Amino acid sequence: MENKSHAMAAGIFMLALASMLIGLALWLTRDQRQYTSYELSTSDAISGLQPQATVRYKGVAVGKVTHIGFDREHNGNLLIRIAVDSEAPVQPGYTYAQLGYQGVTGIAHVQLDDQSGPSPVLPVGPSGLPRLPMKSSPLTVLSDQGMMILSRADEAAERLNRLLGDANQVRFSQLLDNLNQTSVALQQVSRRAEHSLEHGVDPVLQALPALVQDTRTSLQTLNAAGQQIGQLAEQLQAPEGVLAQLQAGTQSVAQSAQRFERYTLPGIQRATGDLGLASRQMGRTMANIDANPQSLIYGNGLVRPGPGEPGFTPPVPAP
Repeated sequence: MENKSHAMAAGIFMLALASMLIGLALWLTRDQRQYTSYELSTSDAISGLQPQATVRYKGVAVGKVTHIGFDREHNGNLLIRIAVDSEAPVQPGYTYAQLGYQGVTGIAHVQLDDQSGPSPVLPVGPSGLPRLPMKSSPLTVLSDQGMMILSRADEAAERLNRLLGDANQVRFSQLLDNLNQTSVALQQVSRRAEHSLEHGVDPVLQALPALVQDTRTSLQTLNAAGQQIGQLAEQLQAPEGVLAQLQAGTQSVAQSAQRFERYTLPGIQRATGDLGLASRQMGRTMANIDANPQSLIYGNGLVRPGPGEPGFTPPVPAP
């Protein structure tokens, strides 16, 4: 009897101790925070995401995934329900969700972050919970663009093979030879330039002071000539200067020309006309004298025929 009573007492003690340990563990692990539920809808694959997965806001754990299912409003979309600490600064219209992966284990979590500006608030789902937009993860974007990246890599490799072909290798060799020749020519030019600087710069530098003095003298001469030209211009523009006299002489010449045109030129024209008339008359007179020289003695009348000429009539003697 005593052995049975001792065993029963030990069993009761062990049960009480286990109950106390379970209660202590529950009390220590209890969560007294208040949570706000949100829904996420996405058409991307969510491999690696499990219920009770961590929800992080900019890397800080603020909640967990409570449910994963299918979105009945959008055929083919997955519905993720999360519980987020009410004190976390999550705002619909600014905050968006994205899948994040931890290390190389493939375990996924929900990453929350804020946009730079506001966006339209998504309508509430059938459950009445607010919805947050969910963007594709970088791994999903990389997998979607993998084929395009591979095709471009293949194209780049093909171009690289064409670039490194036999013909281009020959051209590269010729280019290297030309570069070598160019470098040798540049070295020779640099040596010639150094030699010219060593032997040709000193005489030039020695001649610079004289050249500067000659330049100063030339500038002084030009300044004096400019002053003389200015004085000459002032004299020319004086009220009784050369320009005024030239202007007065020009006006006098113009007046003389007007008087010549108005008075003298008509008289010359009339004299010229009279002289022409006299010349014509003199010409006719000379023609008459040439045809009838006797007109100088007998005049322009009819000339009687003389003895021996046809039609001669002897004079009748007086009675």
